[in-house]
Amino acid sequence: MRSHGCCWRKVQQSLRFYSSSSSASRLLEFVDIDFPSTLRIRGRREFSRLLQLNASDDPLLHHNAVHGQIIVSGFDLDTYLNNILMKSYSKGGDVVYARKVFDKMPERNLVTWSTMVSACNHHGLYEESLEVFLEFWRTRKNSPNEYILSSFIQACLHVSSSGRSMVFQLQSFIFKSGFDRDVYVGTLLIGFYLKEGDIDYARLVFDALSEKSTVTWTTMIKGYAKMGRSYVSLQLFYQLMESNVVPDGYILSTVLSACTILSFVEGGKQIHAHILRHGHEMDASLMNVLMDSYVKSGRVTCARKLFDGMWNADITSWTTILSGYKQNSLHKEAMELFSGISKFGLKPDVYACSSILTSCASLHALEYGRHVHAYTIKANLGNDSYVTNSLIDMYAKCDCLNDARKVFDLFGGDDVVLYNAMIEGYSRLGTQGELHDAFNIFGDMRSRLIRPSLLTFVSLLRASASLSGLELSRQIHGLMFKYSVNLDIFAASALIDGYSNCYSIEDSRLVFDEMEEKDLVVWNSMFSGYVQHSENEEALHLFSELQLSRERPDEFTFADMVTAAGNLASLQLGQEFHCQIMKRGLERNSYITNALLDMYSKCGSPEDAYKAFSSASSRDVVCWNSVISSYANHGEGRKALQMLERMMNEGIEPNYITFVGVLSACSHGGLVEDGLEQFEVMLRLGIEPETEHYVCMISLLSRAGRLEEARQLIEKMPEKPPAIVWRSLLSGCAKTGNIKLAEHAAEMAIASDPTDSGSFTLLSNIYASKGMWADAKKVRERMKFDGVVKEPGRSWIQIDNEVHIFLSKDKSHRKANQIYEVLDDLLLQIKWRGIKPDWINERVSLCVDEVAGDEAKQQ
Repeated sequence: MRSHGCCWRKVQQSLRFYSSSSSASRLLEFVDIDFPSTLRIRGRREFSRLLQLNASDDPLLHHNAVHGQIIVSGFDLDTYLNNILMKSYSKGGDVVYARKVFDKMPERNLVTWSTMVSACNHHGLYEESLEVFLEFWRTRKNSPNEYILSSFIQACLHVSSSGRSMVFQLQSFIFKSGFDRDVYVGTLLIGFYLKEGDIDYARLVFDALSEKSTVTWTTMIKGYAKMGRSYVSLQLFYQLMESNVVPDGYILSTVLSACTILSFVEGGKQIHAHILRHGHEMDASLMNVLMDSYVKSGRVTCARKLFDGMWNADITSWTTILSGYKQNSLHKEAMELFSGISKFGLKPDVYACSSILTSCASLHALEYGRHVHAYTIKANLGNDSYVTNSLIDMYAKCDCLNDARKVFDLFGGDDVVLYNAMIEGYSRLGTQGELHDAFNIFGDMRSRLIRPSLLTFVSLLRASASLSGLELSRQIHGLMFKYSVNLDIFAASALIDGYSNCYSIEDSRLVFDEMEEKDLVVWNSMFSGYVQHSENEEALHLFSELQLSRERPDEFTFADMVTAAGNLASLQLGQEFHCQIMKRGLERNSYITNALLDMYSKCGSPEDAYKAFSSASSRDVVCWNSVISSYANHGEGRKALQMLERMMNEGIEPNYITFVGVLSACSHGGLVEDGLEQFEVMLRLGIEPETEHYVCMISLLSRAGRLEEARQLIEKMPEKPPAIVWRSLLSGCAKTGNIKLAEHAAEMAIASDPTDSGSFTLLSNIYASKGMWADAKKVRERMKFDGVVKEPGRSWIQIDNEVHIFLSKDKSHRKANQIYEVLDDLLLQIKWRGIKPDWINERVSLCVDEVAGDEAKQQ
C-alpha cells in the first residue's frame, strides 16, 4: 500500500503540473475511481493503443487519464510514448500540454523534434516552431530528416524576413544533403521560392524532383499563373497529363484560370471535356471556376447552362453569373437573377450586392437600387467598401447626387476609394455647381491627409476639362508630380484629353512627347485633340508617325482620320483611308460609318455618302442623321424627307438633331410647306425646338419672302433669341431688299452679340446692293469704332499632295500675281455676260471704303 500511495502522490503532482483547465477535478476523480486498474497496465503497446483511440466526447480528458496511467506505470520518461502523447495532445487541440510534455523529456530523438515543430505549425505558432527548430539545430546529435525540414520550411513560409533568411542559410545544406529531391521538402521549397518571386529557382527544384505529387504540380502550375506566365502553366499541365499523376480539382481550377487570363476559350472547353470524361467530382468550387472561365470569355449562355444544372450552387455560384451578366452588359438578366437568390435560402453577400448595384447604375434603375440599398442595411453590409462604392456610383449615375453624398458622409471615413467615387460622381454630371463640389471634396481629402490615387487625378482632370480651366489642369498636373503619381498610360491619356478640352493642344503634345511608351489609347487621345481643334494637318502627320510604331490603328483612329480628311475637304485622302478601313474589315463599325458619311458629305460626294450608309451593318440614329444632313447640305431636300420617312418606318425614333437636318434640307431646297409640316411633326413627337431649329425655320421663311411670318416666329420663341436667329432673318432681308426690317434685325443681332462681325457685314452688303454708300460706310466705321474685326475667309486646295491655303486679300502665295490675274479675268467675263452672283456683293462690300473715299475726293 505504501508503494501505491507513493505512486498516487506522483500522479497528483503531475496532474497539477499538466492540468490548468476546469476539467482537472473531473480527471482526478476519474483516476481515483479507476486507479486499481491502472496498475494492471504494464506494456508500452497498450499505452500506445490507448493514446491513439478516438475519444470524441472529451479527447483532452482521455489523454490526461492515459497520461496519468503512463506516469503511474513508470513510463513517464519513455521517449516513444511521449512522442505519441505529444502528437495526441496536438491532434486533440491542446498544444500547451504537448509543449509541457516536450519540455519535461530528458531524451529527445528526431521524431520528438519533428513532432513538436509540426504541432506548432498545426496551431499557427510559426514563431515558436522556428524557436524549437533552432534549439534542435544548436543541440542536434543527428542530421535532420525530411519531416523536420518540411515543417521548418512550412513555418518559414508564414513568418517575416527573419524566417525567410533562415531558409537561405540552410539551402546549401538542403541541396548538399539531397533533401531537395524529396517530394515533401522539394514541394515546400518550390512554394517558398515562388513566394519570394524567384520562379527560376522554383523551376530548378521542380525539374530535379524524380517523383512529383499532385500538390507539387499544383504549386508549380499555380505559381506560374500568379507570375503572369499562364502559358507556361498550360505547358506544365500538358506534361502532367502525360505522367501518371491524376489532376485533382485544384489543378483543374488553376489551369482554367490560366485559360481565362490567356482568353484561350478552346483550352477551357478542353478542360471542361476532361472533367466530364474522367468523372471528376463536380464540387461547387470547381464549377464556379469553370463558369467564371466561360463568363470572362463572353460565353454567358454556356455559364448559365452550367449554373442551371448545379444542385449544390452556393452564393459564389450566383455571384459569378451575376458578374458575368454585368460584364457583358446583360443588366436586366442580372436583376432577374438577383431577385431569385432568396428563394433558394441564400443571402446575397457584398460581391453580389456590388455587382447588382453596378447593373442598376447602368440601367438607371433607381428604385431597384434603393431596394438593394435597403437590403444592405438590413444585412449589415453597409460598412463594406465595395458596397458603399457601388452605392455612391449607382446614385451618381441615376442623377441623385444628394443621396450619393448622404452615403458618402455616412461611410466615407478615410477611404480613398470612396472619395474617388464621390469625385467621379460630381465630375460626371458636368454642371458648374457639381464640378466645383468635386474640387471641394478633393480639398477635404487633402485636409484629412488622405493620399490621392491615380483615379483621383483622372476624375479631377475630367472636371477641369469640363470647366475649361487650363490653369486648373496645370495645377492638377503639378500635384501629380508632387504626389509621385507615375505618368502611366492611363494618366497620360487623361492629361491629353484635359489639356485638349482646355484649348491647349500644345500642352497635350508636350505630355504626349514625354511618354516613353505609348499604347493606342494615348495615340487616339492625341488624334482626337488635334481633330477637335481643327489641327487636321497635324493629325495626319501624327498618323504617319503611328504607322512607323508598333501600334496598329483601330476603329477610333480611323474615325478621327476620316474626320480630318473631311474637315480638309480632301476626297482623295478620305478615299485612301476608306480603302485601309476595308482592308482591316472595320467598315461595318458604327463610328467608322458615321465618319465616312460626314467626310463624303463635306467633300461634295453625297452618292458615296449614301453608299457608305447602305453598306452599314446596323444603322443607329446617328447614322440616319448623318445621311439626312448630307442630303441637306447638297440641296437634296426631297431625298432628305424620303430618308426621314424610311427611318421612322424602320422604327428608329428621330431626335432633335434629325430635325435640324430635315429643316435645313427644306430651307436649302425651298420646300416651305414641307418644312412647316415637319416642324409640327417635331412638336407632336415632344421634341422642344432649340436655337438650331428656329434658325432653319427663319431661313426657310425668309428665303421664301415670308419675312413677317419669320419675325412673328422669332417673337414667339420662349427664350431671348440669340444673334444667329436675327442674323438668319437679316440674310432673308438681303434677298428681298427689305431695308427697314433688315435694320431692325441687325440692331437686335448686334445687341445680342456686339462682337458679331457677320451682322455688320450683312447690313453693309444690303446698303451697298441698294447704292446706299453713305450708310454702308457708317456701318463700317461703327464696326471699326467698336473694335469688331471680320474674320477673314479661308480656303484651300490640294494639288499633287500639297495643300495650298488662301485668306481674303492674301498675297503671300508664291503665285499670287498669276492667281489674281486669272481672278480678274473671270470677273470681267462674268460682268460681260450680265451675271451678278451673290458672292460679288462681298467683293463690293470690301471696296466700300475705297469708293466712298474716291467720291469724297472728287467732290
